[in-house]
Amino acid sequence: VQLQASGGGLVQAGGSLRLTCAAPRRTFSNNGVGWFRQSPGKEREFVAGIGWRGGNTIYTDSVKGRFTVSRDIYGNTVYLQMNNLKPEDTAIYYCASSRSAFSSSDDATYNYWGQGTLVTVSS
Repeated sequence: VQLQASGGGLVQAGGSLRLTCAAPRRTFSNNGVGWFRQSPGKEREFVAGIGWRGGNTIYTDSVKGRFTVSRDIYGNTVYLQMNNLKPEDTAIYYCASSRSAFSSSDDATYNYWGQGTLVTVSS
């Protein structure tokens, strides 16, 4: 399953962006999906995840209350709504499809990854 992440860009602190993850050639509606990010010089970190039916949503502590992960009714598009963005949110954001129907913060459970989209938050 080839995933495509899009929607990144440059935004001022306090602003919002919505990232989209889609799989143009194949469905991932039965799989959990996770969002991860990587900043220069840092390890990739888990951001948010969602299960196959839109439940099982989980977030890393630093984005709770600001980010919301969701998926459309067909399950083939997953969104990450990011509000009140901070400069420390600056990173390349990746989406990934899980081997299971559930989301997880463990990147080893994901077997298909998108190419990433850059989010830059200016202060």
